Amino acid sequence: MTGQTEQPYVPPTFPISIKGVVLDPQQRVLLLKNERQEWELPGGKLEGTETPEQRVATEIHEESGWTATAGPLLDVWMYEPIPGRKVFIVTYGCAAADAHQPPVVSHEHKEAGLFHRDEVPVLVMPQGYKDSIARWYELHDQV
Repeated sequence: MTGQTEQPYVPPTFPISIKGVVLDPQQRVLLLKNERQEWELPGGKLEGTETPEQRVATEIHEESGWTATAGPLLDVWMYEPIPGRKVFIVTYGCAAADAHQPPVVSHEHKEAGLFHRDEVPVLVMPQGYKDSIARWYELHDQV
């Protein structure tokens, strides 16, 4: 075409949020209530030099006081928490040896909760988190 200036291609970029599904000894999943009044998995934005596995362990500790280790990758999906803002979510199944202690709520969340498997489907939270939680329970059932 003549008369038009070609613009260089700029690929879309999205923040990457690494989340962990961690269960306590009673097989309850740890969830945190955010400022949108939704339950979410502990985790945070991938940045710096940490690997995704290191990041999720760091975030679980910061947000609950639990010392966790990342296990298998459970899922990846796109989330739009507010219109026009997309986040790439990565979830890991995690273990925390000190999960017998009550979680400590950080300044980032309004409350922490421990929920049994059958309570999760009715919670106000993105379906992607529910799917990741269900996947971690399925993997636990296979052991």
